[in-house]
Amino acid sequence: MPQVLFTAHLRRWAPPSPVEAAGDTVAAALDQVFAQHPLLETYVLDDQRRLRRHIALFVDGERARLADPVGPDARIAVLQALSGG
Repeated sequence: MPQVLFTAHLRRWAPPSPVEAAGDTVAAALDQVFAQHPLLETYVLDDQRRLRRHIALFVDGERARLADPVGPDARIAVLQALSGG
């Protein structure tokens, strides 16, 4: 089952990392987590269920999108992206 990890910046809304979440895509796995932590969903996704600009996703160390497939041993990292100068 895929594991989902959250950076420290998201821990206010997220469960302790890592958490196992069933799903064959990044979105499906995240939906499993959001079912238990609805405030986290509003921080990660906008009202159109698109990834917010300040969030980055990685699967097994590679940049990912919500629709990307994940295998049973995948590690999905959800990070707060930093910007500025």
